This record gives sequence, structure tokens and C-alpha cells, in this order.
Amino acid sequence: MKKIDLNIVIALLGIVLGVLITLVAGQIFGKEREFDGDYNRWRKLNLILQEVQNNYVDTIDMESMTDAAVVAALAELDPHSVYLPPMELTESETELAGNFEGIGITFNVPNDTAVVLNPITGGPSEKAGLMQGDRIVRVDDIDVAGVKMPQDSMIRLMKGPKGSKVKITVSRDGTLIPFDIIRDKIPVHCVDAAFMINDTTGYIKLSKFTRTTYKEFTEAAQKLTDSGMTRLLFDLRDNTGGYFDQSWKLANEFLERGDEVVYMEGLHRPRQNFDADGRGRLKDVQLSILIDEGTASSSEIFSGAIQDNDRGVIVGRRSFGKGLVQEPINFTDGSGIRLTVSRFHTPSGRCIQKPYADDYEYDIYERYAHGEMTSADSMKVDTTAVFYTVKGRRVYGGGGIIPDIFVPIDTTRATTFFINCNRKATQMRFAQTMFDRYRGTLAGISDFDQLDAWLDNADIAAQFLDYAARIDGLKPKEGEWEASEPYMMPQLKALVGRFSRLGDEAFYRFYIPIDDTIQAALTNSSVVGF
Repeated sequence: MKKIDLNIVIALLGIVLGVLITLVAGQIFGKEREFDGDYNRWRKLNLILQEVQNNYVDTIDMESMTDAAVVAALAELDPHSVYLPPMELTESETELAGNFEGIGITFNVPNDTAVVLNPITGGPSEKAGLMQGDRIVRVDDIDVAGVKMPQDSMIRLMKGPKGSKVKITVSRDGTLIPFDIIRDKIPVHCVDAAFMINDTTGYIKLSKFTRTTYKEFTEAAQKLTDSGMTRLLFDLRDNTGGYFDQSWKLANEFLERGDEVVYMEGLHRPRQNFDADGRGRLKDVQLSILIDEGTASSSEIFSGAIQDNDRGVIVGRRSFGKGLVQEPINFTDGSGIRLTVSRFHTPSGRCIQKPYADDYEYDIYERYAHGEMTSADSMKVDTTAVFYTVKGRRVYGGGGIIPDIFVPIDTTRATTFFINCNRKATQMRFAQTMFDRYRGTLAGISDFDQLDAWLDNADIAAQFLDYAARIDGLKPKEGEWEASEPYMMPQLKALVGRFSRLGDEAFYRFYIPIDDTIQAALTNSSVVGF
């Protein structure tokens, strides 16, 4: 046998391997799929998903793949165009519907255990026998106490369709008691509190714009008017918005016939104006609106309408800056999208939508970092977007409603003792302990002055300091309690007072003396510069 030249062998192997690699590559990568370049028909997206379905190495979940593609596509638009799977869509619609189907309680989770604050009057839980102060330990066969279960997970377990049954096991005075509760429709109120601050000044706190907002607000306003209200402090802080029509109806209560409330416009939506009809019942009531960085959407529509018509004074900090209008589009599988179709503009022409920066979701943190929460001079104002109110005042667009009267966050009260108590929720857990100790007394108090006097006589300051030291090992250093007491005592009274029959009214009323925004509104009754 002839000796084979090694170099020839290597060359032949190279040719063979080259052919094999070419064949395998053809099997892996396949032929080019035809794409005509027409992106208007979403053909490329369909081609890719089809290839994944036909060729991917493992079994795939087409529903998850499709949902992920939709989410990614909408993320290229704006921060508020979103896809909602069936469960999220249901929860979103329930939140704004003004009612939901469940067992009818409000609760807190002060120490890894849900504590019933209040069974809703006439609701399934009250009818079944649940009481204020009960600790919820089990829902059906699932333990929910002492397992660090997220609050939203507890809510999902307790919610359910009307007519369905759920077993709620509670601990009451150390005894486990099971309750079989038939779920029903539960009203959700958006007016958190409505009361008179003094003989002529009313206060209304609105948490969101639901289907029942206009009805709830007008009923509350009528009661305050009957009590002598000539001036209203309307609190929209942390109100993230909701249904537009409710905001429009509320603005209509304060404006004259022909006053513009808002107009909307988009590429595929012609301009649409919304004006007041002059039939509002609060046109003579002096108005102050309280806003902050959590005030958004429909809350900003209302605030912008009042500000641009010079109808009232805006007090607080710059609002969130959401000036986009979403249209709901639902599908037969129970999912849906909320698609931005237009921008809303205040009467002066402002679009107050803030820019879509990369840090859009962290804008509030940026405001803290840049000092905007403590200094009006640090507030971001687009001075190139100048507009004018009915009376000629300058207002600005490009990033929220800028208040007429700026109120900074007061950081001087934050002693180390106060911060440490907040971290451990000491105040909230102390309030629960006070309720356990004085349940019978608190349940019988329905008058605010009586509640205030009882809390003073109970010496809750001494009781709280003892509780903080004994339970959480927290003791104020020299001078710290003296610095913290003027702020912490109203907070403690508010948390304990919430367990009385006054509920949230007690909570908000106790905070008034230390609420700088309310105090600024009470002091300044007219728009600066007039």
C-alpha cells in the first residue's frame, strides 16, 4: 500500500466537512422566508410567530408567546398603552366600577395578620357575624396569617362571584371561629371623608374617579352645604384618576355656562370640546384643590379646568403629569388593551403629559433627588410652553399641573425615633392593641369631640412609648420625643380613632392640624396675584 500524503488527507477531510456543514446549515437555517417589506399589515410579526410555532425545538405556549409579543409591541408606544390579560382586566374594571363581588370588609395587615377594620354595613361579612378587630387566619383551607402572604393575594382569595361560598376562619379573643359567607356585590366608595372643618369650610377627600363618583360627591357636597359650607377644600392628593366623564361632571358643578372644561385630540380622533352647561349647584362655593405628585389623569383634568378658568386655587405640589386618553378595547377571550387615542388639553391649551423619558416610572424618585419636594425653585417648569388663564395668568404645560401655592414636604419632623417606628409599623400595631384593650368604648363613640377627649384621658402618649420600648425595643433619645410628639400624637390619635364609629372621618380630622397643605389652603383663600 502506498503511503498517503498527510496534507492530501487533511485537504480531503476539509472538503467533506465543508459539504456536511453546508448541508446541516441548510437544515438548521432553512430557506429564506419571503417578506414583501410591507410593515403596515404586521406581516413580519406574523411570519416570525409562525416560524416559531412550526420549528421551535420544544413545545411552546402560544398564548404566552402571543401575549408577550403584544406587550412588547405596545411598550414601543407610550407608558399608558397596555395589554391586560383576563384576570388583570377584570380587576381593573372592578376597581373603577364602584362595586365588586366579595365578602365586604376593610382590613389592615399590621403584623403579618389581616385585621378586620370594619365589616361593610349590610354586607355579607356583617350578616355572617364578622366583627371589627377579628384576625383572619384562614380562607377556605389556605392559611393567610403568619405566612407573609401579600395583601393582594389575600384579596383575591376573598373575592369571588356573587352567590359563591367562602369559609373565613378568624381568631377572636384567642378563639378560632369559622364563618361560611355567601359573597355578594359590595359597594366601593370613592369619597373617603366629607365633613366641616369649621362653621363655613367643608372638606371632601376623593380617592378615585369611579362610576359612582359624581353621585357620591354631590350627595356629600349637599350635606356640607346644608351645614353652612361656603368654602370647600377638595382633596385630590394621591387620586390617580379614572373615568373621564366623572371628572367632567364634577367640574361642571363649579363652572359657568360655556366655560371650557377640556378638549381632546389625536391623529385619528378629531378635536372634541367639553364645556360646562351652567347648571352646577356649587358655582358660588369658594374652592381650593389640594394636589400632589400622586394626582393624575382625571384629577388633573378637573384641576386644570378650575385653574385655567380662574375658578379656584390649586395648593400643594406638581401633579403627576398624565395627559393621555386611553380607550378600552376588549376581546372575546376576556383580555383587552387600553390604547392611547388622544391627548387632553386644559382650556388654555396645555397638554400636561410629561415626557416619555427612560426613567418615566421613576420620575417621582427623581423629584425627591432633585429637591423638588422641598423647594419650589427646583420644580421642573417648561418655560417655553407658556399659556394663559381666563384672567391672563401664566400657566405652563409639559409636565403636570403646577400649583398656585407650593407646599413643600416638611422633613424637619423626621427624628430617628420616628423613622424607626415607621419602619416597624409600630404606630399601626399600637393602634390595634388599643382597640383590643378598649373595643367596647371605641365602638360606642360617634362624636369627634368626645373621641378626642377620650384619647387625651387615655394618655396614649405614655402607653405608646411603653409599647414601643417593650415590643419593638425603641426608645427616643434625649429631645427626640419632644421633637416628634407634635406630629406623632395626631398620627396616633388618627390610627386609634379609625376604630371608632367615625372611621375614616376621625382619621382625616385628626391629621388637619399637622397637614401643611390643608393649613396653606385655609390661610390662602384666593389665587396669588389677584
